[in-house]
Amino acid sequence: MMDVGGRTLRVAHWRLDEPSDHPPLLFFNGIGANIEAVAPLAEMLTERAFVMFDMPGTGESPDPTIPYNPFTMTWTATQILDRLGLEEVDVMGVSWGGAMAQHYALQYPGRTRRLVLVATTAGMLMVPGNPAALTKMANPRRYIDPKFMNEHFQTLYGGVDKDGASHQKDSHIGRLKPPSPRGYFYQLIAMLGWTSLPALPFMSKEVLIMMGDDDQIVPLINGKILNTAIRNSRLEVIEGGGHLFLLTHADESVAALREFLDAPDGEDRAAA
Repeated sequence: MMDVGGRTLRVAHWRLDEPSDHPPLLFFNGIGANIEAVAPLAEMLTERAFVMFDMPGTGESPDPTIPYNPFTMTWTATQILDRLGLEEVDVMGVSWGGAMAQHYALQYPGRTRRLVLVATTAGMLMVPGNPAALTKMANPRRYIDPKFMNEHFQTLYGGVDKDGASHQKDSHIGRLKPPSPRGYFYQLIAMLGWTSLPALPFMSKEVLIMMGDDDQIVPLINGKILNTAIRNSRLEVIEGGGHLFLLTHADESVAALREFLDAPDGEDRAAA
């Protein structure tokens, strides 16, 4: 637990005390998701440090007392990095966290080396997903009822036809912890009216956009919009991947991450 920016947050980090040729990775999670939900990704990226925190009212972080927005929460993220002695980082976000990652890179370009956007959008200016998936996503039972999640996982997230994906699905369900009602509500309203689209053409960072072609929540077209708006970006489409392809297609996702993050400066830009 760490007291930063007037908030108490649960912070997790991996391998900060180990030597590495790579900058640490700052990760912003999806809405309502706790640290454990993405811990397998952190554990697979063994060659680099990894930093993540539970948003207020999610995981083990206490409920927020007042609402927050991308400006205040990305500033809070810098306070966490300062406490950990970290200056420049690679920044990554998935879904709701992908919007937060965009805002971080735009607000703190001097602390951002490269940016990875996963299954995300430019904010309010987005193409919505499958109504059936969005309706079930809004149902709090997906956090507290494993049977509900198991029955509706394909509708919610797609991408579970791949070999081994069923095991990943069950493992993911077991790692979820429901956010508090206030925590979930404050995450929802944090992004009301927010969009990165007008600023994206001015972003100079090298950006990897990863999307699944079976994503029922954030359709692939949103990744294409980001790819068009960001001049130094490349789009990686995970075939058969749903909204959680980072977990159901973990090996393929980690390989794409490493190829992008480990490329010499300028090389990935040329490839894009």
